[in-house]
Amino acid sequence: MTAALHSPAPGLFEQWWQQQGEWVEEPNSRRGGTSGVQRIRNNEGSLLYAKRQVGHIYHSVLHPFGRPTVLRELNALKHFSRLGINVPQVVYCGAERDADHTWRALLVTAELKGFIEIDQWHAAGGRERHGEAFHQKVMQAVGAMIARMNNARWQHNCLYSKHVFIRVEGEGAAATFDVGMLDLEKSRRRLTRKQAARHDLRQLRRHSSWSEADWQQVIYGHSTAFGSAIKGL
Repeated sequence: MTAALHSPAPGLFEQWWQQQGEWVEEPNSRRGGTSGVQRIRNNEGSLLYAKRQVGHIYHSVLHPFGRPTVLRELNALKHFSRLGINVPQVVYCGAERDADHTWRALLVTAELKGFIEIDQWHAAGGRERHGEAFHQKVMQAVGAMIARMNNARWQHNCLYSKHVFIRVEGEGAAATFDVGMLDLEKSRRRLTRKQAARHDLRQLRRHSSWSEADWQQVIYGHSTAFGSAIKGL
């Protein structure tokens, strides 16, 4: 079985599978298999990220016998992109079972060009370089991005500050910026948008080192875009 963005030519999965690169995330053993991420280059030399999985599956009502998690991530990437959220562009996604019925799966995405982790941007002095007013807009935009996802009942489900990215162009207070998001492997839809929002905001608060003042800017951006405040944070 093969799942891809386009009907694949014979052997296309194997061609992608045989491409090797530097490990960005060493293969981890979980979910009954392994999953890791490599940097590779296409024929034009552009940087790509290949998530490579063997036997790494999830189970759901629709897929009680298991399905590679990259296929769930593919679905999230397509939906988030339609919502106007900056996420990596999918280059290829495929999954096959071998003779032993073990899944091999691959998700290849383009780099988020110009984006870096927001924590790296902070550590490099981005806040000081562009000023406090600019920084407040950044944190509010992070909240608004999360709200856009939650309003559609999407929950990131593993939201740490390391999954929030920023791209800044220009210098000082006159600079412009975009925010984006990575690692959607665990993302899923919730019954209500408030369930999704409460989970993501609580999780992000636990897994970020942002000050209380910075966090309030995130909450302000979220509640403005969401249309209401989330209680119990």
